Amino acid sequence: MDGVILDTEKLYVRFWCEAANFYGYPMNIQHVLSIRSMARPFAVKKLKGYFGENFDYYAVHDKRVELMDRYIEKNGIEAKAGADELLCRLKENGFKLALATATAPDITERYLQSLGLYKYFDKIICASMVLKGKPEPDIYLKAAEELCLAPNECLALEDSPNGIKSASSAGCVTVMVPDLDEPTDEVKPLLFDVADGLCDVERIIKNAAAIEKR
Repeated sequence: MDGVILDTEKLYVRFWCEAANFYGYPMNIQHVLSIRSMARPFAVKKLKGYFGENFDYYAVHDKRVELMDRYIEKNGIEAKAGADELLCRLKENGFKLALATATAPDITERYLQSLGLYKYFDKIICASMVLKGKPEPDIYLKAAEELCLAPNECLALEDSPNGIKSASSAGCVTVMVPDLDEPTDEVKPLLFDVADGLCDVERIIKNAAAIEKR
């Protein structure tokens, strides 16, 4: 969701940094990018690795939520360019759609409803619904199961390394839709393709389908 169909990653970066700085931790964009889509237990460990064992994840997290909620209440959120059009066309063409997100269920529904995107998804799977969140494969395995499909029958769209690792290790056909950064040498081998925005996804789907038929 975040960074793929919603233009919210820039807000997470801004308010994680502001919240951490409020408590005296010198967090910057690279720290935040490293925990994108990462389940909380993994994020806690990584941030303590940066800032020491005394890093108060929960205080910083709650401050981030407070600041971001205040901003969104005033300014709203934006969908990524082409999100509505792509989801609409996929539904019209009979694709099953699942959302696999690290975001909490209530926030996920609120964000999607506010932009009219909630209606497109057959299933929504959040990190709280599986044993281990991203970068572990559980959430994509659950998404495939909920759609009654094998993981290799599913194309996963991801913007972050943690999400890419999750989808790829689950066995999905994994496509990166870059948001705040480009694919690294670490994740390139895990990718079927890299989309030039959501408007490019249909091309990739057709290519994947052509390969499947061979």
